[in-house]
Amino acid sequence: MNYQQIEVSINTQTKAPFFTGSMLRGAMGYALKKVTCINPSYQCQGCFAQSSCLYYNFYEQQNNFHNYRFDIELGSGKFDFGLYLFNDATESLAYVLSALEMMLTQVGLGKENQTFKDIGIKLNGEEIYDGKEFRSFDAIKQNALQIDSFCPNVKIKLCTPLRIKKHNKFLRDDVALEDILRSIYQKEQEFTTDQKAFKLAYEPSYATAVKALRFQSLVRKSNRQKQKLNMDGMMGEIAVMGLDQESHRLLRLGEIIGVGKQTVMGLGRIEVVNL
Repeated sequence: MNYQQIEVSINTQTKAPFFTGSMLRGAMGYALKKVTCINPSYQCQGCFAQSSCLYYNFYEQQNNFHNYRFDIELGSGKFDFGLYLFNDATESLAYVLSALEMMLTQVGLGKENQTFKDIGIKLNGEEIYDGKEFRSFDAIKQNALQIDSFCPNVKIKLCTPLRIKKHNKFLRDDVALEDILRSIYQKEQEFTTDQKAFKLAYEPSYATAVKALRFQSLVRKSNRQKQKLNMDGMMGEIAVMGLDQESHRLLRLGEIIGVGKQTVMGLGRIEVVNL
């Protein structure tokens, strides 16, 4: 699986809200439509260009597996963020970057629609924007997931609320390693085969799993639905000893594609640390 990693740094004295994911996704959607829409009516319903429209694919298409996700830090007070593009979405990189610049310099973020001047943007670790203009990024290769080493002892950090459904209910008290692995495997199958998978194709093995988890309440306001929506989930750490190699691979993949529901807004972000 190929992907592009965009990192945005914003130097400002203004403090960002506790959860920036929905704000970023909404503002980018507005800007992306401005950048890509070729329909004089500016309406998505019945549009002749739906099948090739990046905005429609990202925001309007129903029952669609999204090929992108925002990467955020909860409660950091900063507007800095990341954005991952996967598979076909990587081919629309220029449109996405143009929308991000418009979002930050013209559309603005938050209730006050604050715009920014001191901005830096990196693509796969290389600087491509200095706050004034983009430099050519044609020579920057896409990332490909490569796992060069294996460690059976790891710590899994649930950095933003993890929302996983089990028996038609979101987990609130506990989350098993198998639940995390199954979610990552399901996403991988949708990415690679465009098919849904409900069970792991193997039996995970490990010696022990020590958890320090908590339930994180989180609410966001939806302007489209005109109501508040729950975005809560599990956070904390899981230390795993004696993990099998395939599970280690899936966890490393989960660092890139996210885990569980609402990953497009930055939820389900995990970090895996070798012990």
